[in-house]
Amino acid sequence: MASTLSTILVPIAIGAVAIVLVLGLGNLMRGGSANTSQKLMRLRVLLQFIAVVIIMLTLWVMGR
Repeated sequence: MASTLSTILVPIAIGAVAIVLVLGLGNLMRGGSANTSQKLMRLRVLLQFIAVVIIMLTLWVMGR
């Protein structure tokens, strides 16, 4: 279980956060909709929370 978490889920979670961050920055740079920026920021915060939970779960499982 720990190897699955550390080799698959952690990179996916971090990649998802990075993609949403880049999309948000792209929207900001081209002067896109403020509503879209707000939605992307909320999604990024949610994905960061999920990524932290997955990372902490991985560390906990590896420590057992």
